[in-house]
Amino acid sequence: MLELLAQIEVREAGQGATTCEGKNEGFCPGYVIENIDDYISPTVEHLILVAVSVVAGLLLALLLAVISHRRGWLVSVFIGSTGILYTIPSIALFLLLLPISGRGTVTAVIGLTLYNLQIIYRNAVVGLGNVPNAARDAGRGMGMTQRQVLWRVDMPLAVPEIIAGVRIATVSTVAIATLAIFAGAGGLGEVIYNEGVQNGLFKTNILFASLLVIVMAVIFDAALLVAQRMLSPWRKARTI
Repeated sequence: MLELLAQIEVREAGQGATTCEGKNEGFCPGYVIENIDDYISPTVEHLILVAVSVVAGLLLALLLAVISHRRGWLVSVFIGSTGILYTIPSIALFLLLLPISGRGTVTAVIGLTLYNLQIIYRNAVVGLGNVPNAARDAGRGMGMTQRQVLWRVDMPLAVPEIIAGVRIATVSTVAIATLAIFAGAGGLGEVIYNEGVQNGLFKTNILFASLLVIVMAVIFDAALLVAQRMLSPWRKARTI
C-alpha cells in the first residue's frame, strides 16, 4: 500500500514538472500547449494595435508629405516636430496622453501613431523628391494639371520608398506596442508583464510572448515586401 502511494506521488510530481506549475527554471513547451488559448486574445489585441496605428500613421504622414511637397520650407518643420515626438520615451508618452484620452486602446493608438510619423514621413519626402523631372514633364506634356501630376506620377513612383518606410515603422510598432500595457491597451505586453514578471511562470510567458512578437514582425515585413514588389513592377523589370 505504501509502495502504491509512493508511485502515485512520483507520478503526480512528474505531471507537475511537465506543466511547469509553480516553476521558473526555464521555458516549458508543455505549459504553452496546455494554455495556448490564453495567448490568442492578447495576440489579436496586439495585431489590432499595430495595424490601426500604422494605417493612421501612413495616412497622416502622406498628408504632411503632400502639404510640404510644393512648400519645401515645411519639410524641415515637419521633420523637426515629428523628430521631437519620436524622441519621447514610449512609456512617458503613454502616461502624458492618459489625462487627455483616458486609459485604453485609443491612448495606445495615438502614441504609436505619433511614433510612426517620423519614419514614414521621411521616406515619403525622399520618395517624392526622387521622382525624375522627366516623368513630371511627360505628365504635363499629356495635359495633366499639377494635382494630377502629383497623384498619377509622383505618388506612384514614390511607392517603393513609402512602403520601405512603412516596413520599418511596422516592425518598430510591433515592438513598441508591447509597452501599450501602460496605457491599459493589453496586447502581448500584458502576457510579458502581468503573466510573466508578476507571476511565477516568468521565463515561459516572456519567452513565448517575445517569440510571438518576433513572428508577427517577420510576417508583417514579408507581407509589405510582397506588396512593395507588386506595386512597383517597373523596378523588377529594370533590374532584369
